[in-house]
Formats: sequence, structure tokens, C-alpha cells
Amino acid sequence: MKRYKVYITGKAVSDLRSRIGYLRNEKKSMQAAQALYNDYRETKTVLANIAYALADPDNEKLRQRRLKRINFLHHNYFMLFRVEKEKVIIVRVFHGLEDYQNKL
Repeated sequence: MKRYKVYITGKAVSDLRSRIGYLRNEKKSMQAAQALYNDYRETKTVLANIAYALADPDNEKLRQRRLKRINFLHHNYFMLFRVEKEKVIIVRVFHGLEDYQNKL
């Protein structure tokens, strides 16, 4: 099985930190913040193994940018990523209800 090296952009790191910070600081839930971070790490590990198998998106905007989507395994969040040869680059992290298309 092919395994990709996974990289995360600064913007995606900022997205993730913002969401974890919201849970920790606004919702006052360290447990929720830690659970989201753990889910991110678990999803990233899965992504390293299956990035090639994920279908191209129906969304034209994502296709034009060569982006694919993977949902977090346990939370209503997702990552947008692109595959470049032997690596996967996580570009953004969004909540499932977020209007992400206007933020691309």
C-alpha cells in the first residue's frame, strides 16, 4: 500500500488552532478541544494511506484548484488537500457547516 508524506500549510494550521482555541476558550472545554485535535491526527493518518483513493470532488471550484476533501472521522470538520506526487498537502480545515467556498 502506498503511503504519502503529509504536510500542512500555515493557513491550515491557523484554521485548526482557531477551532481548537474556540472550543478551549469560548466553550471552556479542554476535553472537546483535545478530542478535536486527536480526531485531526487520526484523520491525517488515514489520509496518508488513502489519499489516492479519494474521489475528485463534484464542486468545480475545488476541481479547478486540484483540491479534494476528507471528513474528520468523528467530528463535523473536514480538510481540503491536494496530492502532489508522493506527498499530500493539507490546505485548509473547516467546520462542516461553514461556508468554505467563499473562503477559498
